[in-house]
Amino acid sequence: MKKTFYFLAAFTLVLSSCKKQETEKETVKENKFCLNDQLKKSTEIVPVLQQPIHEQLTLSGKIEYNENDLVGFKSLLQGVVDKVNFELGDYVRQGQVLAVVKSNEVLDLVQQKRYHQNQMDLIRKQIKSKKELLNDGMASQPEVTEAEHELQSAQIEIDKINATLKMYRAVGNGQFQILSPKNGYIVQKNISVGQSIISDSDENLFSISNLKQVWVMVNIYANNLQYVKKGDAVKVKSMAYPDRIYVGKIDKIYNVFDENEHVLKARVVLENQDLNLMPGLSADIIIDKQNIVGNAFAIPNKAKVFENNKEYVVVYKNDCTMEIRKITTIGQNEEYTFVSEKFAPNEKVISRNALMIFEELNKQ
Repeated sequence: MKKTFYFLAAFTLVLSSCKKQETEKETVKENKFCLNDQLKKSTEIVPVLQQPIHEQLTLSGKIEYNENDLVGFKSLLQGVVDKVNFELGDYVRQGQVLAVVKSNEVLDLVQQKRYHQNQMDLIRKQIKSKKELLNDGMASQPEVTEAEHELQSAQIEIDKINATLKMYRAVGNGQFQILSPKNGYIVQKNISVGQSIISDSDENLFSISNLKQVWVMVNIYANNLQYVKKGDAVKVKSMAYPDRIYVGKIDKIYNVFDENEHVLKARVVLENQDLNLMPGLSADIIIDKQNIVGNAFAIPNKAKVFENNKEYVVVYKNDCTMEIRKITTIGQNEEYTFVSEKFAPNEKVISRNALMIFEELNKQ
C-alpha cells in the first residue's frame, strides 16, 4: 500500500514538473519579439545581394575662390579715402562707384593724356612732312622710322593712362571715384574712410569674384596617390550642407608637395549657382577606387549597428524570426559595406529601425 502511495506521489510530481515546463515555454513564446503592424510600417527591410567590391576613398579639402575669376584691386594713385559705398559680401556691378578718394593725381593723368595726344598730333605731322621730303630725296628713311617709333611710344603712354583712368573718374575738388572693374561679390575688403592709399602697396584694397564657380582644393597623401588621376569623377560634400552632393571631376593635379601640409594638391571645379559653396568651408571629396576585387555580400551602411567596437546587422526571415549577426568588413563605400559572411537567399536585413530592433532582440 505504501509503495502504491509513493508511486502516485512521484507520478504527480513529474506531471506537475512537466506542466510547469510547458507553462514556462508558453511564457517564453509569449515574450518573443515580433514586428507589429505599426512598427513594420516604419521599418525598412532589404535583401542582401552579392556585388562586385567597389571601394571608395574619402579625402579632405577646402573650398576656395576660382583664381581665374578673382579680381584684386590695387590703387595706382595716392590719396585719402573720403567715402566707401560697399561692405564685405555685397554684390556690385561693373562701373559702380565703390569709393571716393581725395587726390589730385587723376587731374595730373588727364593733363598727361592731353600732352601725349598733342605730341602724337605733332609727330603725325612730322611723319607726313618727312615722307614727302623722302620722296623728294631730301630726307632719309631712318628719320621717318625714328618718328614712327616716337609715335608708337606716345601711343603706349596714352594706353597706360587710359587703362588707369578706366578704373577712376575725376569728380572735381581733387577727388576721384574708384569704379568696380566687373560684376561680382566683394570677397576681400581692406579699405575704410580716412585711410591713406599708397600706390606701391602690395595689399589689395578689395577683391571681387562672381562665386558662380569655385575651386575645391583636395589634399592627397602619398599613400593615396595611386588612386587619384586627372579626370576622375568625384562627389563633394561641404561641412555646411553634408546632405547635398556636388558632382565634378579632378581638373588638375599639382605635381609639387605642399611643404606645410605634406600633401599633393588636386583641383575640382564646381558650379555654385546657389552660392552654398562658400570659400573657406571644409569639404569631403569622395573618389571611386579603380580596382575591383571579387564579389561579396553588400550590406547597406544604414543597416549596421555598432556595439563594443564591433559591427552587427539584424537578419530578418519573418516578422517573428530575426537574429543578430556579427559582420566582418572587407571593403566599403559611401553606400555599402562588403562583408566576408555569407547570407542565405531568403535572408534580409533591417535597414531602418535596426538599432531599436537590435536592442529588443538583445533583451530576449
